[in-house]
Amino acid sequence: MEHGSFKDNSHATFTLGEEDHTLANAVRFVLNQDPRVTVGAYTIPHPSLEKVNIRVQTTGDPAKEVFKDACQELMQMNRHVRSVFDKAVTEYKAEEERKVKKAAEELQRQRELFGSMDIESN
Repeated sequence: MEHGSFKDNSHATFTLGEEDHTLANAVRFVLNQDPRVTVGAYTIPHPSLEKVNIRVQTTGDPAKEVFKDACQELMQMNRHVRSVFDKAVTEYKAEEERKVKKAAEELQRQRELFGSMDIESN
């Protein structure tokens, strides 16, 4: 939900339901990276309410457009983090599989080595 002025679209407050500091702080961060933004802040009206109010004031650009751009930028950042994370997990699993295989080969080699020793004949 958007709360703003009909005369000046360069500032508005957006209410996001069922959200908390997690999303609001991330959106605030991205908003404040944008040179078009003069104020990017959020409030939580009451701790028991699951909603946040995000305030956007711009240098003249429509606040709605700037807010939308910030949300899209945040989604791109999340996609990047997810792809880096997925790649790291895949590499970790491959490395662990390699270590397990190497350990199994070493165990088999030791069994063969000790199996070839005839301890009872001494």
